Amino acid sequence: MSTEFKVVIPARYASTRLPGKPLRQLAGRPMLQHVHECARLSGADEIVVATDDRRIETAAIAFGANVCMTSTEHTSGTERLTEVVEQLGWQQDTIVVNLQGDEPMMPPELIRQVADNLARHEDAAIATLASPITDSGQMTDPNVVKVVLDRAGYAMYFSRAPIPWQRDSVTVQHPGHERGDALHHIGMYAYRAGFLQRFRQLEPSPLEVVEKLEQLRALWHGLKIHVGIATAAPGPGVDTEADLLRAERLLQNQPQCET
Repeated sequence: MSTEFKVVIPARYASTRLPGKPLRQLAGRPMLQHVHECARLSGADEIVVATDDRRIETAAIAFGANVCMTSTEHTSGTERLTEVVEQLGWQQDTIVVNLQGDEPMMPPELIRQVADNLARHEDAAIATLASPITDSGQMTDPNVVKVVLDRAGYAMYFSRAPIPWQRDSVTVQHPGHERGDALHHIGMYAYRAGFLQRFRQLEPSPLEVVEKLEQLRALWHGLKIHVGIATAAPGPGVDTEADLLRAERLLQNQPQCET
């Protein structure tokens, strides 16, 4: 039986590094429209753009998206998702995928994979994905979040630092990726609607504050995060002008979310 799930795309206009990011043009369309199309092709039974900006609302409605206007006071995408769940009255066991609005090349099969993984792991509060690191430069890049897993595929820790650290390595570049034991966390999550409402009541953890990684709050409170190994290579996200240009080239050469 196919997993039923909904996708929420949080979209903020006020990005510090790339203002107006969701509406920046890629291959003749707003970046947000590419993200929405990826979600549509995933087979989600409902897709909602969550924003606090009327410019994004207008653009999203123009390409046929459903929009939920949310508070300007939210400090994270998770908080924005929680408001959507409450406004729309979704049932507690509804599976909700958080797809960031700056992922115009996210393979639709990964969106479905993360929803399926949560459905299969009833003891998990959250499901997410990771892929093997094959470039040693990623290990020391703080913008590349790493994750280590236990034998059952549940997260033990997420970090911006190189983990696992190979103690006996004689180089700074950390050769662990050559064995496939280093994993890059893909920042897409699946939750049950009831958990989202609970999560906002949890006290932030010291590790979350230090690493600037919200998922560490769940681990701090003893909740399980299942991490699946991505069945496809995720496309690059967009945070800077350089990322935007790279995404433009890739979309022209190998569009992943076109009808």
